[in-house]
Amino acid sequence: MEEILMKENKMGVLPVNRLLVTMSLPMMISMLVQALYNIVDSIFVARIEEKALTAVSLAFPIQTLMIAVGVGTAVGINALLSRFLGEKEFEKADTVAKNGIFLALVSYILFLCIGIFGVRIFYTSQTTDTVIINYGVEYLTIVCVASFGIFIQATFEKLLQSTGKTFYTMITQGTGAVINIILDPILIFGYFGMPKMGVAGAAVATVVGQCVAGMLAIIMNVKVNQEIHVGMKGFKPNGKVVKQIYMIGIPSIIMQAIGSVMTYGMNRILITFTDTATAVFGVYFKLQSFVFMPVFGLNNGMVPIIAYNYGAGNKERVVKTFKLSVCYAVAIMAAGVVIMQCIPDRLLLLFEASETMLDIGVPALRIISTCFVVAAFCIVTGSVFQALGYAWYSMINSICRQLVVLLPAAYLLALTGKLKNVWWSFPIAEVMSASVTVFFLARIWKRVISRIGE
Repeated sequence: MEEILMKENKMGVLPVNRLLVTMSLPMMISMLVQALYNIVDSIFVARIEEKALTAVSLAFPIQTLMIAVGVGTAVGINALLSRFLGEKEFEKADTVAKNGIFLALVSYILFLCIGIFGVRIFYTSQTTDTVIINYGVEYLTIVCVASFGIFIQATFEKLLQSTGKTFYTMITQGTGAVINIILDPILIFGYFGMPKMGVAGAAVATVVGQCVAGMLAIIMNVKVNQEIHVGMKGFKPNGKVVKQIYMIGIPSIIMQAIGSVMTYGMNRILITFTDTATAVFGVYFKLQSFVFMPVFGLNNGMVPIIAYNYGAGNKERVVKTFKLSVCYAVAIMAAGVVIMQCIPDRLLLLFEASETMLDIGVPALRIISTCFVVAAFCIVTGSVFQALGYAWYSMINSICRQLVVLLPAAYLLALTGKLKNVWWSFPIAEVMSASVTVFFLARIWKRVISRIGE
């Protein structure tokens, strides 16, 4: 029992910098690998033809929505579970975990229905090009119908993260990503005697990687996560716990779902210029994930630390964790800015970029990347809001940034007839977001952080 408590208490006793690095680094590495396999997916799809790349790019809003529901729900599970562990309410922590697993299955049923009934409608609302539509329907149907892997993976990995076992999530995510990367060329182009599946092969590689990662995450929880007991025998959904999970998780879901709406809207705006502009936007998202994913990994390590020490009443550790996280995030994003400013053409050529794609993509990457450092501060601070139970602040900020500012700005700038002008909507939106973030941070610092431990 003493050993278990020592393990459980590490978020409250280890030096903050060491704790943050040891918890975040595995997540950062695993998310870098995930970003890599997203890029590899598109690189191989681009070799089929540009319309195949456009089709996969147009699928991004649904995939973003899927991640929003899966990860957003898991964020609620993580924050609530970490808080109960910090308060030594172990039975309540178990109840949260079990209800979280139930919600993962409910989420899968939702996207199964979308995969069966909604994919073609989704594509025809964006383009009339039958080649792109057929590619897209083939790809997205598989991704949605077999999406149970991503929901199981998100939930069980968050259970590991909530108890500080981020090393094991690195193993699960890394394994899933490596499987995806290996299967991509084999299934897309039909190597080693496998059938040549094209874009369907990319989809199958993705869902197989997710399912394997999900199964590994389950095994890891059973084997090493002794702080939580997730046996489902005799389980009944607990409405109160579900409400608590979603009180934290829904803002995160909405925030990420807003990203889905934004991407859909941007695709509609960009495709009025050319299909290539939409492909460039899709490529940008793949490339920027290589910069943003390590920051999200940092956040995944930070959130349980802050939630735990908030529950334990340790203000000093909460503040120090926040400040260190901002510093690390800014450094990562600054490196991303340098890369995208210096070699945007080389990045685009990874995706078999034509001269037209280069003409569109080079200024796009340079303009959008100017706001990365500001975004770093906003992302970390938004996660702090979530960890402290004020996720609604993050949601309001995200709505303002993407729907109130970014999309209208992009639409208005598109009216100039110059595609290059549209990309400036991103820096404009990020400056606004930073202003709102500072305002909310001042409020939460006065009302919550300054009073921790009183």
